[in-house]
Amino acid sequence: MATVDIRGVRKAYGATAVIHGVDVDIRDGEFVVLVGPSGCGKSTLLRMIAGLENITGGEILIGNRVVNDVPPKERDIAMVFQNYALYPHMTVGANMGFSLKLRNAPKAEIDSRVARAAEILGLSHLLDRFPRQLSGGQRQRVAMGRAIVRDPQVFLFDEPLSNLDAKLRVQMRTEIKELHQRLKTTTVYVTHDQIEAMTMADKIVVMHDGVVEQIGAPLDLYDKPANQFVAGFIGSPSMNFIKGTVQVNGTARFMSDSGVVLPLERVPGSASGRRAVYGLRPEHVRIDPQGVPVRVVVVEPTGSELLVVARLGTDAASEQEVTLLFRERMMFAPGEIIHVAPMPGLQHLFDEATGARLEA
Repeated sequence: MATVDIRGVRKAYGATAVIHGVDVDIRDGEFVVLVGPSGCGKSTLLRMIAGLENITGGEILIGNRVVNDVPPKERDIAMVFQNYALYPHMTVGANMGFSLKLRNAPKAEIDSRVARAAEILGLSHLLDRFPRQLSGGQRQRVAMGRAIVRDPQVFLFDEPLSNLDAKLRVQMRTEIKELHQRLKTTTVYVTHDQIEAMTMADKIVVMHDGVVEQIGAPLDLYDKPANQFVAGFIGSPSMNFIKGTVQVNGTARFMSDSGVVLPLERVPGSASGRRAVYGLRPEHVRIDPQGVPVRVVVVEPTGSELLVVARLGTDAASEQEVTLLFRERMMFAPGEIIHVAPMPGLQHLFDEATGARLEA
């Protein structure tokens, strides 16, 4: 196991810069998830850690050793890709032990390591099968087993669950997290799925357009997003954003551009009259007869939750669409007017121009 230190790392393809000075410190044994939308640079950064992409600037250290010019095979890492990349003519056991065979490891050692990895992943009864005889989830476990057999200092995962169906993704998510808890190997995991990031990570690195927007524990990012981008990316359904003006006259309130007054419990000093964006998560609202009126547009029951898309505003021309999430079972009809209120202390405020979080 080892630490991974990313210091001022930049990446450019000719004149086009795609990574702009990234700094991330990953502790020994930590499970870190790089998350962000497509094209944000997360997979490129992972490939630079692996040595599959050259570094334009900065340093990457694995176990306190600068590896900028170290070939991938000498970095003591193991990578699991979105594509399983299994050899179709080899059995499961042969696939898992192939990297050790290339190193001319003794057959007894190969068999021992493969058997241990297979037992961890529940593949012991499948060692004589070929990849074509396996399900998608089993193939992904074989790819993980191939990485475990190498006993690396660092595991690198590049969107390993993208090819699986929804139910299997949930199952494999649990298996990967359980695997990390057993092996305690430093892990860097790339995904565009913020649910994967929230449920699996010790620490999340949110990336956007080649820069790191925020680093922190999952619930820290959920509770105190550093800016509007992180607030909108972390959490599902996404946070509602309402533009308007902060008003302080004895009590603080937020006047939206659609003419609706929303409560504010804490505001920055000298904030009165300031343009801002009011952030409210769909799950942080409740039914309140004294609350603001919204017009129901679409109702989406999921069983355990009720998702409501509604219109907020005083007239049709200025209405804004908002998403509401209720854990109680309720009956709403499209076109119905309901009254809702933000839960106390759970609102967020962002600067309209910069998107930065405004602290009281």
